[in-house]
Amino acid sequence: MNLSDYDFHLPDELIAQEPLTRRDESRLLVLERTSGAIKHLRFAEIAGLLTKNDALVVNQTRVFPARLHGVRRDTNGKVELLLIRRVDSGRWLAMGKPGRALQPGIELVFADGELRAEVVLRTTEGRVELLFTPADIDPILEKVGQIPLPPYIRRDATDADIGRYQTVFARQRGAIAAPTAGLHFTDELLGEIKTLGAAIEPIVLHVGPGTFEPVRCEDPREHSLEGEYFEITAEVAAELNRRRVGGRLVAVGTTVVRTLETSVDEQGQIAGGSGWSEKFIYPPYAFGAVDALVTNFHLPKSTLLMLVAAFAGYENLMRAYREAVREGYRFYSYGDAMMVV
Repeated sequence: MNLSDYDFHLPDELIAQEPLTRRDESRLLVLERTSGAIKHLRFAEIAGLLTKNDALVVNQTRVFPARLHGVRRDTNGKVELLLIRRVDSGRWLAMGKPGRALQPGIELVFADGELRAEVVLRTTEGRVELLFTPADIDPILEKVGQIPLPPYIRRDATDADIGRYQTVFARQRGAIAAPTAGLHFTDELLGEIKTLGAAIEPIVLHVGPGTFEPVRCEDPREHSLEGEYFEITAEVAAELNRRRVGGRLVAVGTTVVRTLETSVDEQGQIAGGSGWSEKFIYPPYAFGAVDALVTNFHLPKSTLLMLVAAFAGYENLMRAYREAVREGYRFYSYGDAMMVV
């Protein structure tokens, strides 16, 4: 297994910079794992690929305005933070730039002094911990923080992104990136799926740096994922276990896959609970919980691409990606979708 195996050519013009007007207008490439057959649909047609016995599992995490722009108090030099998660009251783990400006003892100022932070330590992973004043920064983040669009979207976040870079089922605040497979669903489409009889079951995994951290090892098996917090309620776990008898668990996104595969036991039973998932899935891998997958088109050499390759089969997936490029599919967060069945 080499990192170069997961490289592919992607023309820049296929990297989606804006969302479509309607979420479910996106295209849907359907890949059948056993035969390798491919067909092309619109996402609005996805209900026709589900049965009344299936459970569609969605990630209810909500993206928060995690990007902050401010200055050093001593030099007035500009700094940028991407908050990752709250450590305890007033104390946050973050990524920041320029890195040399974020040394312990440095004080930062945001929102014309309404919010201040002191760098208290640097971690071995290049993160920083900061102590904010006031300790409750959420109200100020809502006013001055920005939605953290990924760097391949080459523009600043707008007011439209506040709603559009968020799933319609987002509930629990804590992610620094959207679970993008879920962005294609509308309330109307979810209603159609419920009418069919399929269940829509929520889990939570707060997307952090682990999801999008690049793989730098030539042998990807040497890569490790930073832990991300997840939750599955006992009630959801019971319904998922019930639905697996005669139905399928259809994971909406790689974050759902990682959550379910972290929580399943050797008998195929999913346990409720919470914790931190560091699960890195790559070929070969025996899936214990997931029966079908809805996902977006991912970056070359990424852990997400490797996870989908483990589920779809490497040759199947790379052939599907080549076809998606030929057919002009839109890639990445605001792009089109695929379903692997």
